[in-house]
This record gives sequence, structure tokens and C-alpha cells, in this order.
Amino acid sequence: MTSPAAQPQPARLAFTKGHGTQNDFVLLDDRHDELDLTPTLVRALTDRRAGLGGDGVVRVARTATFPEGAAILAEEPAAEWFMDYRNADGTVAQMCGNGVRVFAAYLEHLGLADLADGAGLALGTRAGVRRVRKEDTGWYAVDMGRWSFPGGEGAVSDGFDAEVVVHGMEGAGQDVARPALSVDLGNPHTVVAVPSDTDLARADLTRAPDVLPLPPQGTNVEVVVPLGEETSVDGTVVGRVRMRVHERGVGETRSCGTGACAAALAVRAWAGAGSPDVWMVEVPGGTVRVRLLDDGHVELAGPAALVAHGEVDLDALAALS
Repeated sequence: MTSPAAQPQPARLAFTKGHGTQNDFVLLDDRHDELDLTPTLVRALTDRRAGLGGDGVVRVARTATFPEGAAILAEEPAAEWFMDYRNADGTVAQMCGNGVRVFAAYLEHLGLADLADGAGLALGTRAGVRRVRKEDTGWYAVDMGRWSFPGGEGAVSDGFDAEVVVHGMEGAGQDVARPALSVDLGNPHTVVAVPSDTDLARADLTRAPDVLPLPPQGTNVEVVVPLGEETSVDGTVVGRVRMRVHERGVGETRSCGTGACAAALAVRAWAGAGSPDVWMVEVPGGTVRVRLLDDGHVELAGPAALVAHGEVDLDALAALS
């Protein structure tokens, strides 16, 4: 990226606000690589009182400008655009499933992509190439790539490879460590099941759950209630799960795309052989669909909305931050 000394920051910065199932983002068009997106600027933009508010910042950039770009373009030369995603605390994140859908909608808005008539779109991310298509319903479906259980077959057989303490569920001073399963989707997740909606509602996610062992880069934590299975009108057996999530670097969010995938994959593993390949995951901000693909990938589908466009005064933002 261009250094601030060579290219002064603009006094006013154009932005778009968007969300996917209420996982919300500040979107920035930096296709000409003119913005120094510092952690301080990210925190100021996402501040819900002194800034624009958001769970993160998504910057449009060219894939060729990133260290990962060479490998991405070698795999998929059409992946011209890179989703530079930052958590609300300013840290860099590898992947955001809701963010990819909103990013695709933003590229359409900017005239940088055309997903009409089923056309696909390849995007660069820190987790590799992500491919997006637009369904007739208006939902965006994203091939989230390969996933894995870091604990291997032993963790799947045991049903867990970690322990999680979710505060508030047993009352003050009575927090209990529960078994949990680690899932990797380009970013780390730890999924813990609870038996009822009452337990889910009691979880205090204003504080990060305690995870043992804690992955070196931290982890997102999904608290889930399995809701069983149903048969859709076309005869497909569909699983259902309800969840809340604490995202590393953000806190509790209304939705998490990779977290929804992790929740579905963990519950499917716990259900055993013959469990569905399609799952509807209910989050506080809506519902998304998770589908296992034949090539060992997983697909996430759901809505994306762009709700506002404007300019932010960076001098005023800096003065208040």
C-alpha cells in the first residue's frame, strides 16, 4: 500500500454501510490503493457511538497488491478484487462469510462485478480464493473452500477436542467447562452445544468465553442448540441449528458466516452417519443456509444488503476517537 507520507489521507472518505443477516460492515472503495487503513482508523470507523458503527471494515483492493496475491492469481487469474477485512478492534482477519456476500453486493454496486444470469465471481481473500454466485432468490451463495476439524478423527470420534466456559449460564460463581469441537474454515472456531433456548439466552457473550486450549490466534466461539431435522418440499432432509457467537476481536455479533458453517459442521459430526448435508442456521440477525459440497468444500448462502452511502469527515472522526 502507498505510505501516508507519499499520499496524504483524504479529509473526507466515501463509505457504504452494509450487512449480511445483521453482521454489519463499513465498506470502502480503495481500488486505486490510496488509503492507509490503520488499526486506529478501523476502530474509529466501527465505533458505534463516535463513528459509523460496524462489526468490521471491508476494503475493496486489487489482489495483486497483497502478499497472498501471487498465489491467488496463479490459482484463479480472474480473482482481480481482494476483500481486505479488518475486525472492529483493528486486527486483520482471514475470512468473514457474511462479509464475502456483502463484498460481492458492493462490487456489483460499484460496477466492478456482474452476477446476473448465474454468472460466478472469484474473489481473493486471506484464506484463498472464494467463489460467489447469486441465486434467483437474491441470496448470495459462497463456496467457502475446504474446512477441517483441527483435532482430526480422534476429536470427531470423541465429540470434542477443547473445553469452553461460557459465562453466565450457571449463575454467578458457577461457570462450568463444557466439551467443544474445533473447526477451521480459514479462521478458527470452537463450537459448544447447550440443551435449550433457555441456556442459549442465559449465555453472557459480553465477555469472551474461556477456551482451553486457546488457539495461538484466538478463536470465535459458537454456542449452539441443535433443533433436529425436517424434510423440505423437494424431499431434501435439512438440519436446523440455532446459535449465538462471540467473534474474536469484535465481541458478540448478530451473525457470523464462517461461524454458521462451523456450527452446522460440528452438529452434523455429533449427529453421526446419515446426518444431513444441508443445514439452516438461525442467528439473531436472520437465517443462512450451509451446504456440504462434494469436493470437500462447504457453501454458505444468505442475504446481503447495502443500506447507506455517504462520506465521513476524518478530521472530526480523529478528534472524537
